[in-house]
Amino acid sequence: MKFTITRSTFIKTLNDVSRAITSKTTIPILTGLKMVLSDSGLVLTGSDADISIEARIDANAETNDLQIESTGSIVLPARFFNEIVKRLPEATMTVDVQDNFQTLITSGSSEFTINGLDANNYPRLPEIVNPDPLTIPADVLKQLINQTVIAVSTQESRPILTGVHLVIEAGQLIAVATDSHRLAQRTLELPAAKDAHYDVIIPGKSLTELSRTLTDDIDDVEIRFAENQVLFVAGQTSFYSRLLEGNYPDTSRLIPTTSTTRIEFDAPALLAAIQRASLLSHESSNNVVRLNLDTAAQTATIYGNSPDVGNVEEALSFNRLEGEALEISFNPDYMKDALQGFGQTAIEIAFTAPLRPFTLVPSEDHEHFIQLITPVRTF
Repeated sequence: MKFTITRSTFIKTLNDVSRAITSKTTIPILTGLKMVLSDSGLVLTGSDADISIEARIDANAETNDLQIESTGSIVLPARFFNEIVKRLPEATMTVDVQDNFQTLITSGSSEFTINGLDANNYPRLPEIVNPDPLTIPADVLKQLINQTVIAVSTQESRPILTGVHLVIEAGQLIAVATDSHRLAQRTLELPAAKDAHYDVIIPGKSLTELSRTLTDDIDDVEIRFAENQVLFVAGQTSFYSRLLEGNYPDTSRLIPTTSTTRIEFDAPALLAAIQRASLLSHESSNNVVRLNLDTAAQTATIYGNSPDVGNVEEALSFNRLEGEALEISFNPDYMKDALQGFGQTAIEIAFTAPLRPFTLVPSEDHEHFIQLITPVRTF
C-alpha cells in the first residue's frame, strides 16, 4: 500500500476520525487509526466501540491530490501518527506500507518508520441499511444538538439520563434531555417523515462529537437507525453511535402548563447580566443567584453574593412583566447554558412558585423549543 496526498486535506479528515479514538479502551487495536486504500479512494476509520467515524477521501476529487501507487490496508498507532503528520515539513506526504506492516512516512527530507497492525483484525463496523432514511439540514441538526445536549446528565448513576431522547412520530421529531435539575426540549417538523416511527436514546457524548464534525460545507445529514445503532451520513463522513438501552422517563409531565408570573427579556442582555452576577456567586460554596420580580413597581433585580468577596446587585431591563411578585434563586450556570441556546432572540420566562421549576421559551415560537430549570432552595 502506497499513496501520496496533500497534507492539509489529509489532516482535516484525520481530525474528524480522531474524535472517535481514545487511549482508554479495553481493545488495544482501537487505539489505532485504520486506513484502507482502494482504486476509488482512501477510507480512514476510528472507533472507541461506542462511537465509530469513517471518512472517505475520494481519489477523483481534484482538491485532494491523492496519488495511488498500490492499494492495501493498515492500522497505525493513532497518537504517534497524528503528531508525525501535523509536524511534517512539506505540503505533501507519502505513506508506504512495507513488509511486516512497517510503515514509512516521508515528506521532504523528513522520514519516519512506525510499526502498524493487520487491518483484518480491526472490528468491522455494522452495516446499517435503511431504505427510507431521514434527511435533516446539517445546520438545523447542529442547532438541535447544541440546544439539548447541555441538559444531559454527567452522572453515570442513571446512565439513561446521559443521553438525548429522540422520538420521531407523525412527521415530528422531538429531542429531550434532562439531568433532573434542568430540561431542554426541541421539536422539528419533518413532513417528509410522516410515516416514520422511532423512539431512541443517543448518548450525549456521541451527539457532541457529531456536532463538531458538522462543518459549514455540509448541507444535509442522512440518519439511519438500526436495532442498537444509529448512523449519521454527512458528506464523505459516516458517524456511527451505539444507542442507550432502557426507557427514558416521561418528561412531558414535568413541563408546567400554567404560570403566575411572566417576564420577557432580550436573551443576550439577560445572559450578560447573569454572567456578571455569577462572577461573585462562583466564589461561594452554593453558587446561587437571586432574581426579584416586583410586578407592582415593574422592576426586575438580580443579586449575586459571596460571603468572602462581596455582593452584586443589578436592575435588569426587560420588555414585559406581568402576574404576581416573585423572588426565586437558581444556579446561574444552568441559566447561562439555557440562554446561549436561544441566540439573539427575545425570550419569555414563566414562573409558577419560588420552589417550582420555571420555563424559558422564545417569544416568537413557543411550540418548538423549551428549557426548564429547577430553582434552588436557599432557606
